[in-house]
Amino acid sequence: MSFWQKIIQYRWDRIHAAICRKTAQDVRQALQAPTRNFDDLLALLSPAAAGFLEEMALAAHGLTVQRFGRTIQMFAPVYISSECINSCVYCGFNRHNQISRATLSVAEVEKEVMFLHGQGFRHVLLLTGESPHHAPVDYLIRIARKLQPLLASISVEIYPMATDDYRRLIENGVDGLTVYQETYHLKRYAEVHPAGPKRNYRWRLETPDRGGQAGFRRLNIGVLLGLSDWRVDGAFVGLHAAYLERRYWQSHVSVSFPRLRPAAGGFQPQFPVKDAHMVQLMCALRLWLPDAGLVLSTREPASLRENLLPLGITQMSAGSKTAPGGYAAKENVEGQFEISDLRSPQEVVRMIAAHGYEPVWKDWDAGFLNAVQP
Repeated sequence: MSFWQKIIQYRWDRIHAAICRKTAQDVRQALQAPTRNFDDLLALLSPAAAGFLEEMALAAHGLTVQRFGRTIQMFAPVYISSECINSCVYCGFNRHNQISRATLSVAEVEKEVMFLHGQGFRHVLLLTGESPHHAPVDYLIRIARKLQPLLASISVEIYPMATDDYRRLIENGVDGLTVYQETYHLKRYAEVHPAGPKRNYRWRLETPDRGGQAGFRRLNIGVLLGLSDWRVDGAFVGLHAAYLERRYWQSHVSVSFPRLRPAAGGFQPQFPVKDAHMVQLMCALRLWLPDAGLVLSTREPASLRENLLPLGITQMSAGSKTAPGGYAAKENVEGQFEISDLRSPQEVVRMIAAHGYEPVWKDWDAGFLNAVQP
């Protein structure tokens, strides 16, 4: 069984209607429930919940501190290739966009990570456009082997792979997988992915399943906010995360909140997501997923990131670059999208500490596993 068998039991329009039917009393019941069901999540995502944001924020904050303490794990994205064979209409790496592209050598990737290592980072996320020809599995393995002595955790956000390929990555030091479904709306998904292998909705949807079967220690999912109705996509990403937590209990599941940003191609979101919507979505998912990580990137402006910090966030990036070679080499290559929080890692760390949280650069070491093996 995969999440595909789960999601086909639900219809987008029926979930949308159920959300819109929720009342203030439904929201109160969801807030007071000792354990929450999917119907409670729909209430927390509903328009009726807009009048309860303060109560939701307080509950989300308390639950996060109870489960995670006052800590924020720091990580940095490292783009290693901007080559792509897809035609995603919203993405700067769209194969039809006339942009400068690059694929870094292993030595160049090491240089990027050494730069980040000097800033304190020990958790990195390696990203590529979707081009197996330019970033084959063996290339990723060589990079992981080179970086493993420097880092506590290596995650990847790459083209969807088969389970056996994921196992090879894990065997060579990669411990985390990030993949965004972008939107769970089947028709809308086809509209924004007109060509390329990414057009295969089910293959992408089942990617976290294959990652869980392979044994990744971290599984991170999300939707691209702005592609479809955020309330319904929020319900489906919540359902997906809860499924992953139950089925792959050895993996820690987290949810990211990427919101569409300006990029080459000039795509304009048809479903703009306001800041208040971001607050409601994050709080709703925290109350639905008490043990999941919630990840906030530099897509969002500094002021908003500061305000969202106490509402359930457990991981933040800082000082991010979205082009290959953007840190050490500073190559003249275009990024996937524009970032919004331009502060340095040190400035972000000071902000986190000023709010009474502890920035955590390293929360894991592979040696922990070796220590318990007979």
